[in-house]
Amino acid sequence: MDLNWAELIPLIAGIMATGALAGILSGLLGVGGGIVVVPVLFWVFGFIGLPAGLGMQVAVATSLVTVAVTAYSSARAYHKRGSVDIGILKLWAPFMAAGALAGGALAGIVSGRALLALFGTIALLVAWNMARPRTRILATALPAKTGVQPAMAGSVGLISAMMGIGSGTLGVPLLTAFSVPVHRAVGTAAALGLVIGVPASLAMIVAGWDVDRRPPLSLGYVNLVAVALILPLSVACAPLGARLAHALEPVWIKRAFAVFLFVTSNRMLFSAFA
Repeated sequence: MDLNWAELIPLIAGIMATGALAGILSGLLGVGGGIVVVPVLFWVFGFIGLPAGLGMQVAVATSLVTVAVTAYSSARAYHKRGSVDIGILKLWAPFMAAGALAGGALAGIVSGRALLALFGTIALLVAWNMARPRTRILATALPAKTGVQPAMAGSVGLISAMMGIGSGTLGVPLLTAFSVPVHRAVGTAAALGLVIGVPASLAMIVAGWDVDRRPPLSLGYVNLVAVALILPLSVACAPLGARLAHALEPVWIKRAFAVFLFVTSNRMLFSAFA
């Protein structure tokens, strides 16, 4: 599909604005900017003529690169405020990285419609959780039984990589459910986003290396043009989100974002099963 500048400029502006929003949300709510980036890129790639399945795989892979870099920026801001739990980070990181590597490999070989269905379903559950007035508490501390926390970390890594998101979307609710203070949960999840983004991105670069009909300037499934448009604003805005998180009570922002996720997840589920 050939696009003229009158059509390209709004698309470029939209992708850049998505990068800024992803960075702010990554720092503010710890949800990981990928949950905004993936649906927008899926829509953009569909607009320029990519099949839905391939568009979703490219969106997931491209988002994972932005997640890794944005997570590093956000984690540094939280670490300066003492909000990264080093003990959880050391225990979870290797198992989350293994799960992310497996998730990235799976995302590169399963159908794009399966990724759409997974993203839509998980996003719907996240929207429901965000709209809840109270944080659900399961226990007063993280499980001490051998193997439970590694299994939790590996599962978060696997699912997050297949969705193209950081660890915050699933990791923050999981940590707070076991009584980890919310700022510490958000900061730790931001650091773990780097652990997900790097191995999962590499897996999707390898998986998509020889795939036909990818957008121009793609490295495997990763589209370098979209990365270049998203990353500068995403990285610049992540510390702003972290500062806002310590200054504001983001309950209404969470509820507004829950509405956005509800609409987005339903549209993606419709695309998966239409």
